[in-house]
Amino acid sequence: MSGDRKLRQKDLDPARVAARDTLRAVRERDAYANLVLPKMLRDRKIEGRDAAFATELAYGTARAQGLLDAVIAAAAKRPVEEIDGPVLDVLRLGAYQLLRTRVGSHAAVSTSVDLVRSENGMGPSGFANAVLRKVSQKTEEMWVDELAPSPAEDLVGYLAFQYAHPRWIAGVFRDALGGSAGQLQAALAADDERPPVHLVARPGYITAEELALTSGGEEGDYSPYCVYLPGGDPGDVEAIREGYAGVQDEGSQLIARAVTVAEVADDSGRWLDMCAGPGGKAALIGALAEIDAACLDAIEVSKHRAELIRKVVNDLPVTIHVADARSSGLEPGYDRILLDAPCSGLGSLRRRPESRWRRTAADVEELVVLQKELLTEALRLVKPGGVVAYSTCSPHPAETTAVVADVLASVDGARQLDARPLVTVGKLGPELLGDGPHVQLWPHIHGTDAMFLAALTRD
Repeated sequence: MSGDRKLRQKDLDPARVAARDTLRAVRERDAYANLVLPKMLRDRKIEGRDAAFATELAYGTARAQGLLDAVIAAAAKRPVEEIDGPVLDVLRLGAYQLLRTRVGSHAAVSTSVDLVRSENGMGPSGFANAVLRKVSQKTEEMWVDELAPSPAEDLVGYLAFQYAHPRWIAGVFRDALGGSAGQLQAALAADDERPPVHLVARPGYITAEELALTSGGEEGDYSPYCVYLPGGDPGDVEAIREGYAGVQDEGSQLIARAVTVAEVADDSGRWLDMCAGPGGKAALIGALAEIDAACLDAIEVSKHRAELIRKVVNDLPVTIHVADARSSGLEPGYDRILLDAPCSGLGSLRRRPESRWRRTAADVEELVVLQKELLTEALRLVKPGGVVAYSTCSPHPAETTAVVADVLASVDGARQLDARPLVTVGKLGPELLGDGPHVQLWPHIHGTDAMFLAALTRD
């Protein structure tokens, strides 16, 4: 029996095994797929088309989990909570192939059954076979029509199901988009797609044009440092290996750049990144600070994340402080402060596919308290006439406009500036930036994560 099992393990598709093992790490250890899978592919020497296939399966399955679970439960006639975790991982993987890829039904079912049999034996593999065959009898559209709420009675719930989002998140998006059903559908659809890889060229070390030429990518539409990478492992890009470039969403690049271009009288070159981990924005701001003969203080509460920052800001004029940014001990008088506050991350769900199924509305309530405390401290630390750029990777009104309004009402002399000119660059003109004074980016409009930016100052 053990010999047969070893033979079966050897004959399994490496790409599907990697995808299964990634899903297992996400389920068992609350791991992040985008951190687990790339290392796994390198360690197992899975490359080229196999690596691309594993990536599509792992990320796509994690992203669509809620929809897949509803279909699996209907096909199995039992809640997914009653299905053993290792078997459920494979059922999700198989259902994703059946409903959202061009993999043939026979191949999707048989390879999934093989995965279950290799670890769990004949009984569970027979169960998996029966469930997946039932799944294969209908298209995704047919399952949605059968299982989703009625669009006439609950349009938000219907769209949330169709585009694999928890309903509460779809409701947040609707509110942030002003109640437009068409905008909501477009936002959810964009969030349900695998996003492109955005690279950032470190100013003073390499230009976006040079990075595009050496990486095979294309210069970005908005950020002057952005390159769109069409495919492949960013770790293979020489400029990234040498520290001249990194992986960073174009929206994040725009936020980091914004704090450096705001008008500040008598800029003394004393800049601050209040919540700097894991270091992407600090690296970009630090590179710009070096060009402008400025210095950046970077605060990070976690020692581990502080070490990550040190690695990416090496040789830049950046001083790292391991401290709680609400009571860092730093002296006031900063010219420019970026507060990229801890948030729900609802704006980057397309890049962290499993996160949408982990977050709850209660998480936001706790974060809002922290965000207000941090923004109040930022206004204490900034000099009169300086600028605070408050950003979140979330479009949730509670984390964005409501935080800004509450803090402005409580801090004497604080006022809001128009943030739109700070990101008006490249093809990003005023017509794409709304009525202001804040900026809210969206995947379906700007092709970026859903980043929020408000600019504040005090007298």
